[in-house]
Amino acid sequence: MTVYVDDAGIEWHGHPRFHMSADTLDELHMFAVSIGVKRCWYHRGTRHPHFDITAAQREAALLVGARAVDQRTLLTIGKRPNPA
Repeated sequence: MTVYVDDAGIEWHGHPRFHMSADTLDELHMFAVSIGVKRCWYHRGTRHPHFDITAAQREAALLVGARAVDQRTLLTIGKRPNPA
């Protein structure tokens, strides 16, 4: 199982935000808790389930094993059937 973070850098309130997704929802939620991402940043009803994360959270995710991908790759991963 893998957690992925994109390079989106979308501005929100003057700061870049990124997307974090994973192979399974369980893994995504456990990983988010482990790096201090609030549950309210989870987006379920979008093109793919993901968390919005800050630049600092993106760096923390990468430091503990998340894989950096581009936006297109993250979207492709997020659209796969989720086994969890």
